Amino acid sequence: MMRFSRPCSTLWHPLALLLLSSCATQALETAPERADTPWQPNVSEKGEILPGKSQTGHGLKIPADFTLPANQALGPRAPDAEINSTHPYSLAELIDIAQSSNPTTRIAWNTARDAALAVGITRTAYLPHLSATVVGGYTHQHNNGGNPSLSNAGQIGEGANDLINQAEGLTDGVRNRNSGSGEVQTLSMEWLLFDFGKREAIINAAKQAQLANNILFTAAHQKVIYDVTLAFYTHAAAGARVVLVQQAVTNAHSVQAAAEMRLKQGQGTIVDVTQARQMTAQAELRLVQAQNAAENTYLDLMTAMGISPNTRLQTTNVSNRALTMADARLTDDMVRQAVAQRPDVLAAYASAKASQSRIAAAKAEFLPKVFVSGNVAYSTGQLALSSVPGVGSDSSPTLNLSTNNFSSLILGGITVPVFDGGMRAAVLRQVKNQADSAQTLLRKTVDESVKQIIVAENSVHASLSAYTAATKLLTASQTAFDAAFAAYRNGVGSITQATMAQTGLLDAQLGKSDAYYASLIAASSLAFATGSIQPNPPA
Repeated sequence: MMRFSRPCSTLWHPLALLLLSSCATQALETAPERADTPWQPNVSEKGEILPGKSQTGHGLKIPADFTLPANQALGPRAPDAEINSTHPYSLAELIDIAQSSNPTTRIAWNTARDAALAVGITRTAYLPHLSATVVGGYTHQHNNGGNPSLSNAGQIGEGANDLINQAEGLTDGVRNRNSGSGEVQTLSMEWLLFDFGKREAIINAAKQAQLANNILFTAAHQKVIYDVTLAFYTHAAAGARVVLVQQAVTNAHSVQAAAEMRLKQGQGTIVDVTQARQMTAQAELRLVQAQNAAENTYLDLMTAMGISPNTRLQTTNVSNRALTMADARLTDDMVRQAVAQRPDVLAAYASAKASQSRIAAAKAEFLPKVFVSGNVAYSTGQLALSSVPGVGSDSSPTLNLSTNNFSSLILGGITVPVFDGGMRAAVLRQVKNQADSAQTLLRKTVDESVKQIIVAENSVHASLSAYTAATKLLTASQTAFDAAFAAYRNGVGSITQATMAQTGLLDAQLGKSDAYYASLIAASSLAFATGSIQPNPPA
């Protein structure tokens, strides 16, 4: 007699759980071993950090400190091959390069395209949704015709032995084989016919969001134009400082030569020579500092353009541009027009309108929805039954069955929301809060824009006034230096007067140069603040 027992099933579940738990905790081997020791990552031969546990003897050798390996696939970009190192680039040309090279504009472009696709996605809510499903399967059963028995039958009773005897008489050693296969093909349709304007509100919100992203795309270009303009003028100012300090070094050498000549002639003193040499050393130090600052501003210009910092190019000289000194204050109408065309204000306005559409969509959730659905199904199946009789039988009966069914169903209905635990009310409250925040942000953006416009306007007038004063100061300082130097060289004046005049002249030259470029930067800042900055600034 056969006994039915399932020891494998009894032991398998605890063993599977044990194996799974051990695999989960093994992941800790890929984490840092200690809080105060370096992490040993898994590194390929090219220095790439790979997931998983560090493989000893493979890849690169990891230093025993907190320094990560260098990935050979990463590194600085090569100089831009399209840049002509001998051509002096104007500001308009640099802006044109930046608009295609700066990653900010491309990211903003992709964001605007994603927003446009979001509108298309929301529009699909008006269309029916179709889905096709195919399900198939196969089954097989095999019976060897053995005699069943129960263990511990004596404890169960005599009735169990009678059942076993009856089963042995029925089977009588017959072996059965059953197999079957089937397939169901279904085409389903769902179509929302009416929802009291929820889908329309969602689409309007998506359209306003797309509009805001398109506006921000323009804002990204304006920001790139402004950044390049600011970096261009800052670098030009730094270059002008280098030229002026180089002239100051030349003047310092001239004063020093005059002091040394007077010492040789017995008209000067060693104190005069020492003081002159001190002024020369100070001028040379300022030259080194000015050259370093110019190099840093050049790197800032390359970064603003979005090209490799290793690229070398020349820029045009804008030091002789005529400045308009007329007092052109912005009127209230001009400020109002400037505020109304600023990208950040327009984007905030679009976001506020989108929040109102979201309120309408949330309110529609409280209303019924009308829908229609359909289903078309085709099923096919086969079943084969065969039996092999015991020894001495001559026949092997077999039964084959097959079926094919086709069905269709169309339903229409209405759903009415009854209770959801307050979820819709909470969502409505959220979108109302978001709408209030959007309106508040719009008011704040408008106020900030007015402030920025007024500050930029004041900066323009302050820088122009400073340039006018610096021009007068330079004229006086140049006259004072020429007179003091000529007097000292002719043995009339003192070295102190000459060096003081030299320092004053340099300060006046730098002051006028800084005021000049500050005026150009302030004008660009005003154009940016009013939302009217252009990629082709006036020459």
